[in-house]
Amino acid sequence: MLREREQTVNEEIIKRMVKAFYEKIIKDPLVGPFFTDRFGADTESAVWKEHLELLSNYWAMLMLGDNKYTGRPMRPHFDMPGISRKAFEQWLFLFHETIDEIYILKIGEYFKNQSNDVARRFMLNLGL
Repeated sequence: MLREREQTVNEEIIKRMVKAFYEKIIKDPLVGPFFTDRFGADTESAVWKEHLELLSNYWAMLMLGDNKYTGRPMRPHFDMPGISRKAFEQWLFLFHETIDEIYILKIGEYFKNQSNDVARRFMLNLGL
């Protein structure tokens, strides 16, 4: 069943978006292993639920100014053997695809701009 695209941003919708995105990620042959090797392939597991909550808080911080996120997003990426520019490009592709499925264009563009900035900073800091 097709859902009408969201016209607002709130924590509940961000959580749904993050879950839908990572369900795509774990199935992707390029970027999936970075996550399934660490968290497994079941987004309903306790470790995935904790990670999805962390990522939802991260996006709520970026999009809503929420202050629940207290992590350091760059740190785990330094310990990912094989991470590449191509992997980040695929991550962005899947993220943008998910955004287009969930949000109206105006909101989606803001999410995409934020994700482009995140990926650019990560690649720069990782020397990719």
